[in-house]
Amino acid sequence: MKVTSLRILFTALSWLCIWSPSAWPIAPEDLQRLDRFADHVLRKKDLVAGYPVNQRTDLDDFYNWYTRHHLHKSVMNNVGNPRHQSPYTLNTHEFENEVVDYFAGLYGFKPGDYWGFVTASGTDGNQHGIYFGRKHLQSKSDQAPILYVSTEAHYSIKKIADVQNLELRLIKANAMGQVDIESFRQQLDSTRPALIVVAMGTTFKGAIDDQAAIRQVLREKHRGPHYIHLDAALFGGYLPYADGDGWKQVNQQIQKFDSIAVSGHKFFGFDEPMGIFITTQDTFNRLNPFRVEYLNDAVPTISCSRSAINPLKFWWKIHARSRSAFRNDANAMLLGAEHLLTELTAISVKAWKNPYSNTVFFEQPPADIMQRYDLAPENDRRFGRVAHFIVMPHTDKLLQPFVLDMKSWKENMRE
Repeated sequence: MKVTSLRILFTALSWLCIWSPSAWPIAPEDLQRLDRFADHVLRKKDLVAGYPVNQRTDLDDFYNWYTRHHLHKSVMNNVGNPRHQSPYTLNTHEFENEVVDYFAGLYGFKPGDYWGFVTASGTDGNQHGIYFGRKHLQSKSDQAPILYVSTEAHYSIKKIADVQNLELRLIKANAMGQVDIESFRQQLDSTRPALIVVAMGTTFKGAIDDQAAIRQVLREKHRGPHYIHLDAALFGGYLPYADGDGWKQVNQQIQKFDSIAVSGHKFFGFDEPMGIFITTQDTFNRLNPFRVEYLNDAVPTISCSRSAINPLKFWWKIHARSRSAFRNDANAMLLGAEHLLTELTAISVKAWKNPYSNTVFFEQPPADIMQRYDLAPENDRRFGRVAHFIVMPHTDKLLQPFVLDMKSWKENMRE
C-alpha cells in the first residue's frame, strides 16, 4: 500500500516538474519572447488579406486527438511509395492513399489510372510535376524538353527550371495576367518535346491560362511529345466545390493535363505548408524506378523522408468537413470578391478581377493600409503600382473595414 502511494506521489511530482515553467530548460526571458511572438500571431492572423492563406484552420480536434494519444512521442515517416508498404511501418500511407483517392476523384482522374502523394508545399508539387514531366518526355524522345510558362505564373517555376537544368521560355501574358497564346505559338519549338506549366490562378492577378487554346496550338504546330502540368495551388482548392462550371478548369478528363499540384494551406486551411500532387499512371510508370533495397521498393518522390503528420491532417480535414461546407466556403469567397470589386469601384478606387478568381487587385494604397492588412505589392507595367486583396474564408469580416479604410484614403486625397 505504501509503495503504491509513493508511486502515485512520484508520478504527480513528475508531471508537476514537466509542466512547471521553472523546470523548463528555456530561460524565462526567452519564454517571454516566445509568448510575445504567439500573442502577435494570434492578434494578426485574422487581418492577413494579401496572401492566399485560410486562417480558419479548425484543427483543435485533430491536435486534441494527436496529443491525447501521445503521438508526439513517436517518429513517423512516410518514406517511399505510399502505394507500397515500407519495411518501416510507422507511417501513414494508408491515410495518405485515401486522401489521394479523394482528390483524384475531385479532379476527374479515371479510377485506378493515377498516382499521387501529399506534398510538403505547392512548390514541392510543382517540382514533382516538372520532374515527372521531364522523365515522361525523356522516355519518348532523345531531345531535351523545353519548359514553357507564363511570365505571371508562380515564381517557383523559374527556380525549379534552374534546379532541374531545363531550358526555360517565359511566355508573355496579357494585361489581366493570362498567358498570351500568340506569344506561345511564336516561342514554341515544334521539333523538341514541350513541358508546359499552366497557371491555374496567377500569383498576383488570379488569371487562368486558356488550356483549350494551348492544346489547339500544340495540335496545329507541335510534332513531338508534350506534357502539361497544372499549377492550381489556390484555385484547385475551391473550384471543384464552387457553383457554376469552374470545376471544368481542373478536371483531368476534360482538360487532358498530365499532372496537377494543389496547396493545402491555402483554401483548405492548414497551419503549415502542404499540398497534393497527382499524375496519370502512365506518367508514373515512365519514371526511373531507382529501386532501394533498404526500403524494398523504388522511391518515386524527390524527397525521401516525408511528413507522416500532414497526410493525417488532410485525412482529418476531408472527413471532418462535408463537401457542402467546402462548397459554402468556395461560393462565399467568390461572392465576396465580386462584392469587394463593386465596393471599391463605387468609391473611385481603380480595381480589377479575373473570372473564377477570389483575387481583387487595385491601385496601391498608402503604407499604413498595406501594413495593416499585409497586402502584397507589385509594380505592373500596365496598371502601375498595385496591391491585391485575396478573399478567403477568414476575411469575411475584413471586407467592410477594408473598404472604409480605402474610402478614407480616397477622401483625404481629394481634400
